[in-house]
Amino acid sequence: MGTQPESLPRPATPAGREGLAAFLARPGRAVVALDFDGTLADIVDDPEQARAHPGAVPAIAALAPRVASVVVITGRPAGVAVRYGGFAGVPGLEHLVVLGHYGAERWDAVTGTVRAAPEHPGVAAVRAELPGFLDRAGAWRGTWIEEKGRAVAVHTRRAEDPQAAFDALRDPLAGLATRHGLVLEPGRMVLELRPPGVDKGVALTEYVRETGAETVVYAGDDLGDLPAFAAVEKLRSDGVPGLLVCSGSDEVAEVAQRADLQVPGPAGVAGFLSALATATTAA
Repeated sequence: MGTQPESLPRPATPAGREGLAAFLARPGRAVVALDFDGTLADIVDDPEQARAHPGAVPAIAALAPRVASVVVITGRPAGVAVRYGGFAGVPGLEHLVVLGHYGAERWDAVTGTVRAAPEHPGVAAVRAELPGFLDRAGAWRGTWIEEKGRAVAVHTRRAEDPQAAFDALRDPLAGLATRHGLVLEPGRMVLELRPPGVDKGVALTEYVRETGAETVVYAGDDLGDLPAFAAVEKLRSDGVPGLLVCSGSDEVAEVAQRADLQVPGPAGVAGFLSALATATTAA
């Protein structure tokens, strides 16, 4: 049975402590699931410049051979997350899985290929309409559109008042999404329009079922991670222990409030994963 070293932080909740104990007891039956932006990579003004924290990939590579599976679940295209994460061809990550677009795309390290579902037609319609929509809303100053392939996002982080711009656009963009059969996913100064029926909770639940995992660890930082938090809570009620980790952020208090354990951003996540690897090595 695994033991908890001093370097491994103690969860604040009984459910979290049970989840960590179950992980340490049988790491080979556990899935470790990780968000990308804000969890493995620091949030930056330009998402195209986001890269995994220098300690993240070595920590995952040390941990991955000791658990049932490590999976990255992100709203980004799977191939983009693989490139920005530097996951391909890393010893120890031969069986890593990346679920992009909330599970609509899947990259497997075993094959090095991406499998994808057909694109929702509403995404193309929103893509065409959004520039004029934002222009009419007077929202161009400091806001910009990110093309995400199977989704489209509007960022307000560069605006003079990012929160005010975010709040002003949230309801209008929700209406635009609804008209085209999409949903609006709010995040850290970003509003993403994407297809319904896919989220990190659905992706995580299906992956846990696929792997037959007996314990789940999930780390995230944003509102888009709350469905995955809810999935872990549901798995707990079904008898599957789980641990919820918040990659700390002052911007998203809801995630910290739901987590069993909070660590200081991607550097903290990398340190936590490294500590898990150490604990399982000593088991």
